[in-house]
This record gives sequence, C-alpha cells and structure tokens, in this order.
Amino acid sequence: MKRILIVNVNWLGDTLFATPFIRALRRKYPGAHIAVLTHPRCYEILEGNPHINEIIIYDEKKQHRSLLRRFSIISYLRSKNFDTAFILRKSLSRTLLLLFSKIPNRIGYRSKRAGFLLTKRVDTPREKTHKVEYFLGLLKACGIEAKNKNYEITISNKDIEKAAKILKDAGAGDRKFIALNAGGNWGPKRWPPENFAKLGDEIYERMGLAIVLTGAEKDIGLAEKISGLMRHRPFILCGKTDMKTLGAIFKKAVCVISNDSGPMHLAASVKSPVIAIFGPTSPELTGPYGDGKHRVLHKDIGCKIPCYNVKCEDNRCIKAVTVEDVLGALNEIVKYP
Repeated sequence: MKRILIVNVNWLGDTLFATPFIRALRRKYPGAHIAVLTHPRCYEILEGNPHINEIIIYDEKKQHRSLLRRFSIISYLRSKNFDTAFILRKSLSRTLLLLFSKIPNRIGYRSKRAGFLLTKRVDTPREKTHKVEYFLGLLKACGIEAKNKNYEITISNKDIEKAAKILKDAGAGDRKFIALNAGGNWGPKRWPPENFAKLGDEIYERMGLAIVLTGAEKDIGLAEKISGLMRHRPFILCGKTDMKTLGAIFKKAVCVISNDSGPMHLAASVKSPVIAIFGPTSPELTGPYGDGKHRVLHKDIGCKIPCYNVKCEDNRCIKAVTVEDVLGALNEIVKYP
C-alpha cells in the first residue's frame, strides 16, 4: 500500500486551499495511507476529513522547538515508512525533516535554499495563480488532475447543535441573519468599523435581517465598537465559537460579509453566499474559490497589489470599497425575502 505524507501550510485559509489537493490525491490513490503534517492551529480544519488517515501535529516554534523533540518527530515519521512526501510550502527546515525521516520521494516547488533536498522539483508558476491552483500544480506535475476544486471542511450534527445553542444564548434564536466578520490578521486588511456599523443598520432597515458579528476572542473589542456605532443591536458571537461551530453558524447565515481572512474562506467552504472585501491583498491569489456564490469587492487605486505593509495607516485601498458597493453586491447574491 502506498504511504503518503503531506507537509501542510501554517494558516487556516491556506489549509482550506489545500483540501482540494488532499481530495485529488485520495481519488488517485484510494487505498493509500495519507497523513498530513500540520501546525496545531490547522488541526480543526482537517479533523474529520474523510480523505485523511492521520493528522500529525508539528510545531517547530513551540512544541518541537528543542532538538530532542525534533528527533522525536523524525523518529515517528521514520516508523511510518512513508514512501512519498509532498511539501506545500518552501521551507528548508521542513524539507530537512523529510530528508532525515528517510522518505525517498520528496516533491515540492523549486527553491534556492531547499530545492536541492527534493527528489522532484517543480517549477514555480510564472503567472499569478490562486493558492488552490498553486498547490494542485504539484499534483499536475505528477500527472494527477483535480476535478473538484471546492474547499472542504467536515461539519458534524454536534457542531450544528452547538451553533444553534450559541445563537439562542446570544438572543438570536431562529432569526434569519447576515454574518459580518470584521476581523483580520493585520490592520490594513480590515474594512473600517464605522462601515460595518452602517452596513449592519442598512441591512436591518432594508431587509429586516438580524446582524451577527463573528470573530475570535481578540475581536471582542472590535465587535463592541461596531455595536456601539449601530442604531440596531447586533448579536456578538466573538470568542464563543470554535472553527467547526463557526462553520455551522455560517451555514445558517443568509450571507457572510467578511474581510479577506480565514473565516471568509471557512464560509465559502460550507457553501454560504460570501461577499469578500479586499484591500491590500490580491483576490487572484487568495480570493474565495470554487463553485459557490461569491462576490469580491476590490478597488484599483493605483497601489501595487498585493501589498504587505502591515504598518500602513492610510488604508485607501480598502476604504475605497463603500457601504453601497456591499449592499449592491448583497442584492445580487441574495434574493431576500
């Protein structure tokens, strides 16, 4: 039986981008043992994925930082007798890990630092390509095509029940709602709080839909600021959900309106209608993907995109998207009532 290891990326959105890769690999090798080496933060995304036999946690910055712990993970990988490894990110340390684990076939994209450690080096695409296609390019170089390019996450009935209770406890009950996800992993990716507040009020007054604010515990202050600017009280769920229950809440939403973030891709993965607000990042590279209902709002203001100046205080790119732009996209994507 073929034994395959996939060395995953470190972020939630990128992990969702990798799920079509995992599914295509399983389709090609239905009887293989497929394991994924991943960062702890990405475990929940992959948990329950029917195409994975094993999830191996690896955290080189914390849990496996010491030399002894590195040797322990190498020893474990050796014991699994993997014959093939795909590495989804260019990383010298992780490529060395595969070498020391004695995995004979090591496949990844060509790089100056780690490429010489690979047994099959794939040329990096010359044109801009979405991360989903970027990952699938490794399979294509091995003669494996992917027919289904939708993200995938497994949401259980228990997750759905937990989500219903969270909504009930917050006061939303069974009301129809739009989810607003105002967070983002750095400031310039965040649409202004006052815009989200005005949008929430307009949705409530024009469509009669409740507003649910989602996010992590760190977003509670942001959600409270948005709520304080609104005329109609929203329901704040920040810090009350894990990844699976948030996915279940998004499944119930009439639409999810979000900045470019992991939750935006989570909403796309559960087939919720999604309006994605982009500023400094590129929709071509990290926009919602697949055959769901998506609308991307992004204005060309003359800046180079993508831009990773996390200290930018101007934020003209994302401020260029207006509340009326979002309401117009909402009218296109959702027919309500």
